Amino acid sequence: MFRRLLPTLSALVLGLAGLGWGLWQLQRIFATEREDARASLRSRREALEQYALVALGQAMREKLEEARPALELATTDPLAPAEGLYLREHGEQILPRLALYDSGKDTPARDRYTRLLAGRELPDEDEGPWKERLALMRTLERAIERGDGRRATEALVALLQHRTRYVLAATRDVPAFLVVLETLAERANSVPPLMQSLVRDGMEDGQGHQLDGMQRLLLLKRSRFTRADFDFLRERVVALSTKTGTPVIDFEARTAELATAPLPLSLPGSLSGPVLVRSGGWYLEPHGEGHARGVAVATEALLETLTREMRERGQLGPEGHVRLRGTEEVMALAALPVEVETPLWAREEEALEQRYRLKTGMVVLCAGLALTIAALAFLGQHRKYRFLELKSDFVATVSHELRTPLASIRLLAETLEWRLAQGNEARDYPTRIIHEADGLGFLVENLLSFNRIDKGRWVPHRSLVRLDELVATLRRDLEAWARVPVELTADVGEREFLADPQLMRLLLANLARNACAYNTRNPVRLRVESLADGRVRFTDNGVGIPQAEWERIFGEFYRLRGQGREVPGSGLGLALCRRIMRLHGGDLRVAASSPEGTTFELTFPERR
Repeated sequence: MFRRLLPTLSALVLGLAGLGWGLWQLQRIFATEREDARASLRSRREALEQYALVALGQAMREKLEEARPALELATTDPLAPAEGLYLREHGEQILPRLALYDSGKDTPARDRYTRLLAGRELPDEDEGPWKERLALMRTLERAIERGDGRRATEALVALLQHRTRYVLAATRDVPAFLVVLETLAERANSVPPLMQSLVRDGMEDGQGHQLDGMQRLLLLKRSRFTRADFDFLRERVVALSTKTGTPVIDFEARTAELATAPLPLSLPGSLSGPVLVRSGGWYLEPHGEGHARGVAVATEALLETLTREMRERGQLGPEGHVRLRGTEEVMALAALPVEVETPLWAREEEALEQRYRLKTGMVVLCAGLALTIAALAFLGQHRKYRFLELKSDFVATVSHELRTPLASIRLLAETLEWRLAQGNEARDYPTRIIHEADGLGFLVENLLSFNRIDKGRWVPHRSLVRLDELVATLRRDLEAWARVPVELTADVGEREFLADPQLMRLLLANLARNACAYNTRNPVRLRVESLADGRVRFTDNGVGIPQAEWERIFGEFYRLRGQGREVPGSGLGLALCRRIMRLHGGDLRVAASSPEGTTFELTFPERR
């Protein structure tokens, strides 16, 4: 059979190989299309993210440019607001302003102020400038007490010039200057503009030197005082400003800022380019070696503005957003992790994956369909050739089975004729002729019955059949055609069922003939038993059936091989038996089998 199937198998293998190669190439095309579509989506996203990065950087630079005048003013004027501004020079943070108070707990400035006010401040011998300063202060105070305006003015000018020539410790200079200003405010008829200049704005000393006002002086020298000294001097300056009608709101605002001043920003020693600092949202740019300037930016607000602009330009859908990823504290502007998010891309990616899965599924389906068709074609061819083989075997078997009894009948008839002519005894010849004719008739009956049942042309004529009557009929049949002794026992009681009597007789006859044919024992023992649940068992003491063959023996034209001897038969007996049972709505199966014999089980439908 393999030689017959080889051309078909070769054609199927070649066809499947060609189809498989084609489907593989098609799948590669689908995969390439998916990767190209993904690359296109990535390119669109990267382009939008690059645009968003550039736009965000430009917005931050514009914020810094807008804040540049305020930054320059806050750098030179301690009274100018510095909120949201950053400046670092020579590695030291200038803006935002830091408190930087002296860490001591003493109050030297307050103590000196108290002694100066009481006239108890005495200089040491080696403190020349401070001694001169105290002398000028006493001269000014005496002139004011005498009401000598000219002398008071001269003493004040000399005092101011002394301040420009000598830089004294802040804990001496500031309390001393504060006492002078308070004295002028209380005792002298000072000119208001002059007092405001001395208290707030500052003035020139006539020699090209700039003198800071008291408010600015205290803010500039804050790091020289302890916190307690600074708070004391601040209160005195506020009182002095209020008394002289000098604006004090901005001074109080700056001192309040110092009370909540942040810690210095932690930045690299030098910036190689613009950066964004997450803490506080600072945008910083390098401004020379060790210098940096910047401005606080509302990053989220800028991103929202950018998102709105991109939506208005049609670059983003209504659900799209521009976000800033990453957790780094300091991020270079050129590498900001700007991300553009939009559900549209997710939907496009999902649609892309769905199309790819659909195409892949179609390829797999085609491959599976091709394999199924090939398998069905191969099985069809196999069944065809198997059927031809079985048909050929059947024809040969039937020919042999028909030829043998016919030859026997002819031989017996000729012998009978000759012996009758000679007058010899031939009394058993008619019996033998009848036996051979019965065997031939049984074979023909099997063939015709199988054909009618297989074609659906046999309609069973059911009637109430007693099992003991069928067994009795089988016993008579065995006595008529069995060539070896047969012992038939039965335990069927009064069991009866609806069935076609002719078919039931044919079924039991086939089981009995098979039991006799596949049997090497003498006598052949058969037993028919009715079980309590309505099943019927037919047991023999034959050679047994291998378990792997239990189902195959019910196939048409199938015969057991390897039994050690040639057994006559057509291969239709058991197939016919099962068809008879199923025609009645029941079934036939092998219940048990061993070298000691086989048990067949007949299952009948329940009577209604």
